[in-house]
Amino acid sequence: MGDFDLEHYLDNSATTKVSETAAKKVYEMMTENYGNPSSLHTRGIKAEDELISARSSIAKALGVTSAEIYFTSGGTEANNLAVFGTVNRLKKRGNKIVTTAFEHSSVYESVKHLEENGFQTVYVKPDENGHFSIEDFENAIDKNTILVSVMAVNNELGTILPIERLKKIIEKKQSPALLHCDCVQAFGKIPLKLSKIGVDLASVSGHKVHAPKGTGALFVRKNLHIKPLLFGGEQEKKLRPGTEALPLITGFSQAVKEFDIIRNYNYINELNAYAKERLLELDDIVINSPEDALPYIINFSALGIRSETMLHFLAQKEIYVSSGSACAKGKPSHVLSAAGLSRERADSALRVSFCELNTKEDIDALISALKEGLNTLARRKG
Repeated sequence: MGDFDLEHYLDNSATTKVSETAAKKVYEMMTENYGNPSSLHTRGIKAEDELISARSSIAKALGVTSAEIYFTSGGTEANNLAVFGTVNRLKKRGNKIVTTAFEHSSVYESVKHLEENGFQTVYVKPDENGHFSIEDFENAIDKNTILVSVMAVNNELGTILPIERLKKIIEKKQSPALLHCDCVQAFGKIPLKLSKIGVDLASVSGHKVHAPKGTGALFVRKNLHIKPLLFGGEQEKKLRPGTEALPLITGFSQAVKEFDIIRNYNYINELNAYAKERLLELDDIVINSPEDALPYIINFSALGIRSETMLHFLAQKEIYVSSGSACAKGKPSHVLSAAGLSRERADSALRVSFCELNTKEDIDALISALKEGLNTLARRKG
């Protein structure tokens, strides 16, 4: 297991270790097949073949066609392109955006920006158990709605959202809205057949699935046109111009080819159950994730001890977890606030996130260190 023998890395929702085969593919493309896929000579054609193959791999994993996949620099760019591209396309047909109160910041802040610029916005909130009411979405979506953007799996709590039911609501309300889904935390962990789910756009990212950082993709349903954010090239059918980061893209493709979703899910489900059992053996530990959350994520609070204090204590023992989304860089979590967690629980929340490389030994190390931290670290007052 390499470096995993020396450390206990439990922050896979922030990023994953790149697989050896993906890393080798990246190196090969940088040193051997280094042509520009837009060039018309032999090296360019060889590079283009690799790009075509990579697009096919991502499309297959999402249950869509290659023509519906557009490569981006990652999930954040894909989400921004979906949100702004849709709104700029449909703003003459309506002024309303419906999303949730605990979307990833790349969607949440994009919608906030649009709100500041005159768009009507609705942020549907979860209940105290982390679940959403379909009635709340039905009440929010109307004929003035042009975008519904809802993530498949929440990145901090692991909440699974009812994506499959949203398209029917949009159709029932005779709304012009497009349905966008941030699938970054779901991709590679649960089966995603986007054509059956009914989404119009969906975002995925490479570095969450053992591929390099700096690559991702946006699914755009066939015959759907949204406005680009960038200009100046023919690449990606002008929706995302600029020379494709082919080494990263082919590394992404290689990692996706290694998906074994059902086997990994079953293994992670066992790890999750073991982790929860061990966590609840400790005093002052409370689980924040819903019971039916994606098993890859457990959010819990070590009551009385600030998240950052415990995080750094664990890191000194080479046990790596998160105090929330890595994109927030330690700022208070709007996700936990939206989920209705008390200030005490939110201030002491930690996220453990698994991948198939993790073991029960990682969990045992975490529990041992948490127990020591709970007994020795200074408690927060007030």
